[in-house]
This record gives sequence, C-alpha cells and structure tokens, in this order.
Amino acid sequence: MAPARESILREGIFAGLIGAAVVAVWFLLFDLWRGQPFLTPGLLGAAVFQGVNNPIGVQPTVGNVLGYTIVHGLAFIAFGVVAASLIAVSEREPTLLLAFVILFASFEVFVFGVVGALGKSMLGALVWWAILIGNLLASLAMLWYFFRAHRALSRTLIGSWGRVAREGIVAGLLAAAVVALWFLAIDAIQGEPMRTPRLLGTGLLRQPDASTAIVSYTIVHGIAFALFGIVGAMLIAAAERQPLFVFALVIFFTAFEVFFIGGVLIAATWLLDEIAGWTIFVGNLLATAAMLAYFFTSHRELTRRLTAAWVEED
Repeated sequence: MAPARESILREGIFAGLIGAAVVAVWFLLFDLWRGQPFLTPGLLGAAVFQGVNNPIGVQPTVGNVLGYTIVHGLAFIAFGVVAASLIAVSEREPTLLLAFVILFASFEVFVFGVVGALGKSMLGALVWWAILIGNLLASLAMLWYFFRAHRALSRTLIGSWGRVAREGIVAGLLAAAVVALWFLAIDAIQGEPMRTPRLLGTGLLRQPDASTAIVSYTIVHGIAFALFGIVGAMLIAAAERQPLFVFALVIFFTAFEVFFIGGVLIAATWLLDEIAGWTIFVGNLLATAAMLAYFFTSHRELTRRLTAAWVEED
C-alpha cells in the first residue's frame, strides 16, 4: 500500500502544479494584455494577506504576488491529491468517477464563490469571467494529465478523446448559436438589435465601447460554451458505458443554469433591470435542449436504452 500511496501523492502534487501553472500563465497573459502585469495575483494577495476589499490605489507588490502564488500552488496541490485519490479508487470501481466529476464541479463553484465574496468592486477589478476561464483551463489540463496517466480508465469510460472533443466543441458552438439567435430575435422585436450582447459585454466584461463589448462577449460566450460542451460530451460518452453518469449529466446541466444566473447576479445585478430575467433563463434552456438533442442524436444506443428504461418504469 505504501508505494500506491506514494504514487497517488506524487501524481496529485504534479497535477496540482500543472493546474496552478496554467492559471498563473493565463493571468500573466491576461494582465499583460490589459497593460498591468501581475495585477490579478497582486490584488488577490492584498485581499488574502491584508484584507483589502477595494482595489482602488492597490499596486502589485512582490510580497503579495509571491505570497499568493505560494498559497495558490498549495491549494491546487491539495485539490490534486484528493482528485488523484478518487481516480485511483475509480480504476477499481469506474462508477465512483462520478465523485471525481462532482469534485471538479464543486471546485469551480467554490473558487467563483470565494472571489464573489471579496466584494463587487474587487470582483470588477479581477474580471470574474477571466477567473472562470482560467480555472476551466486548469481543470482541463489536470483532467488531461490524469486520464493520460490512467489510459485504461479513460478508454473504459470515454473512448476516443478526439471524437469526444470534436463532439463537445460542435455541441457547444451549436448551443452558443441558439442563444445568440434567441437574443437577436428578442432584441429585434424590441427594436434594438444587438442590445443584449452589448449590455452583457459592458456589464460582465467591463468593455466601455459598444462594438468591442459585442465582439468580446461573443468570443467569450463561444469559448465558454465550447468548454462546457466538451465536459458534456465526456459525460455522455461515460454514460454510454456507465448509465449512472446520466445523473452526473443532469447535475452538470442544472449547475450550468444556476451558475450563469448567479454570475449575472454577482457581477452585474443591474443587468436584470435592463434584460428580462425570463429571457436569459429561456435562452439557456433552449441552448441546453439543443446540446442534449445533438448529443442524443449522435448516441442513439444510449437514447434507446434510456427510453426503454423509462417505458419499463411506467
């Protein structure tokens, strides 16, 4: 058992360092893009070590940046060790990988909740969507490492990674297009074409220029849905082999709805005065329906089994 524990510990530490490095590189590039190198770790370090909740006048210092980098790395290492333990158990009982999926979903919600608790002004300076994308990229990098180290488990549950990634990207872009068309129709009816992406780009992405706001939001919107689609495709592929993962799929799509509405409430509550809440909810429901329709059309055997099980229950 000792060698096994050492292997899990080593694997978890390495996975955690990969996740932490991906986030660090992402924010280094993001901060360079907005002309303020090390701003994100500097602000987070000031919040963690000095209790700062107002970013005005706060400048990144070596102490805050270094201190936060260490804390950030240790947190990812701890998360990686827990994830590696679940992966090791899942090799003996693949259905327990459901706990692994829930762990990653909880991690994303936890990070977002902690950042939201820092305060609205701090969240605006940190740019919440950049934090979300950074942690999604880190999660994907860690998943890649784990499944690369456990090829038998990934083949058992998912099969061809290329097929899954392609299917997920197509499903995500399809859902993004459905939402875009929905809001284009709503805005046209109200006589203000492109009003919704302009407001979302201005409110959520902090882009003052209307054209930049529309383009920026469209790009972020497409990337987010593509990443979401890849995870959904992984769960669908796993559900074909382990039906219990249909439960994980339901949790995942439900969390998506709650997460998006929560993001609007945290980042820009005033948007709900400008955009009817029901239109956001219906738009995301239509996107979810489009993705599920695409997935189940591509996985007819899974659809047949689920339909047969439903009829048998009746």
